[in-house]
Amino acid sequence: MSKKKSMLMQGGILASAGLICSVIGLLYRGPLTGIIGDEGNGYYSSAYNIYNIVLLISSYSIPSAMSKIISQKLAVHEYRNAQRIFHCALIYVCIMGGLGSLFVFFGAPLFLDGHSIPVVRVFAPIIFIFGPLGVLRGFFQAHRTMIPTSVSQLVEQILNAVVSVGGAYFLVRFAISKGSDDSTRAMYGAVGSALGTGSGVLIALIFMFLVYRLNRDFIQRKVIHDHHEDMTYKEIFIMIIMFVTPFIFSTFIYQLSTSLNQTLFSKIMTGVKGLPHNEVITRFGVYSSKAVVITNFPIRIASAAAATIMPSISTYYAQKNYESTATLVAKVNRIVMMIAIPSAAGLFALSEPILMLLFPQKSTLHEAGVLMQLLAITVIFYSLSTVSNAILQGIGKVNIPVINAAIALAVQTVVLVVLLNNTDLGNKSLAIVTIVYSLMMCVLNEVAIGRYLDVFQDYKKLYLLPGLSAAFMGIFAFLVYRLFDYLLGLFLGSDYFVNFISVAAAMFVAVIVYALMMVKTKAVTEDELLSFPKGGSMVRLLKKVHIM
Repeated sequence: MSKKKSMLMQGGILASAGLICSVIGLLYRGPLTGIIGDEGNGYYSSAYNIYNIVLLISSYSIPSAMSKIISQKLAVHEYRNAQRIFHCALIYVCIMGGLGSLFVFFGAPLFLDGHSIPVVRVFAPIIFIFGPLGVLRGFFQAHRTMIPTSVSQLVEQILNAVVSVGGAYFLVRFAISKGSDDSTRAMYGAVGSALGTGSGVLIALIFMFLVYRLNRDFIQRKVIHDHHEDMTYKEIFIMIIMFVTPFIFSTFIYQLSTSLNQTLFSKIMTGVKGLPHNEVITRFGVYSSKAVVITNFPIRIASAAAATIMPSISTYYAQKNYESTATLVAKVNRIVMMIAIPSAAGLFALSEPILMLLFPQKSTLHEAGVLMQLLAITVIFYSLSTVSNAILQGIGKVNIPVINAAIALAVQTVVLVVLLNNTDLGNKSLAIVTIVYSLMMCVLNEVAIGRYLDVFQDYKKLYLLPGLSAAFMGIFAFLVYRLFDYLLGLFLGSDYFVNFISVAAAMFVAVIVYALMMVKTKAVTEDELLSFPKGGSMVRLLKKVHIM
């Protein structure tokens, strides 16, 4: 676990794993939705949101917090204290995870009703399992190696996909054999999908434990030769609580916005608008399990970048190397925006075609397409706010993201209540307030960073030129899709295959147009590309096709 490994190379590894996991997640969502339907997706999403809130409080913030604490000890060669912190963190998450699991299992009726309750109870034990997994991931991230985390994420997602689809299929068949109604079948399918989530977390924990066992002798050799004064366990637990608590509040408020939106949407649409509960759940399922799932795909890259830069920013800032900290912040922002901006443009231009690839149910295709177009802009805002959140936490300003998230949550909640009560926008209101929330988080975090770091950003290269390039890319992608869709439709009978080929052609042209525009407008130079992960390969490819 060499400290000399490039931060950006490690970021590339984690981002690549995140991309592959997102692709797997998108691919299995299609057949899963075909089995459990939009109503089943609604039950799953409702239960998952409650599970995720308790998970965030008990365990989910641990990887980032442990990465920050342990990396600070490793920076000053306190290997034994780093190991003691690791052990105390395991005890902490086992206690908190156990309490969280019991709370979700027995307290499920307090938060949910009807068919969502059995689903959230399947999620309950996963909270306990995730804690040690999070600690192990944070431990290796602190050592500047993202490979164990990346591989464990891939293993987790693969098993999740297989068990989710298989479990949903067999449980739905079981419900049918019992003569259950459609809503009960949807519930059984959601339970099967939840089992997939649990099996994925379990196999990832086993993998990370084996990796730790393989590295234990190497770690122990460093611990034995460390002669720094030991921290007491009381000091360590106080440190963990002090560090983890702000992370918990920040991520809790982030997730609370989703759950609060779901609750308000359900209560107002059924109680005020008088819609049937299963229809409201279905509308929420279209929003959360179709439009949101796809727009989360490029945001995963920002999450990977955020997890990667945390140890480096903490180390540079602790060493008072403010110039290196600011340079790192500027570079990560450039990388994230070069991906997020064209992703948003592509999702907007090809919303319905992309949805049709994964969710071919035509009854909700247009509805999900409009929602995805609205959410496309949040790809940019969430990508920036995710990274800026990590930056603020990395420089020790852990309370600022909490305050910013609370402000954004309050504003978006008021907006949502007004929209739901006074308009007929329905689930489009959820997309609108997501834009409001993500924009506010983005702006508030960036303003806060400006107060503590003198980061030079070339806004022309950061926003304007990538935005212009992405706009041209989106226009060309839309036109190419329409052209192929028309021509192939003349002699191919399958709408799905016509759409598949047309989307592939549009994406191929989009990549070329975006690369050409970025190079010709000098939004990115050869030297800058060479400093990015896999930059040499990108430069060679661009030169080979005569773009650069």
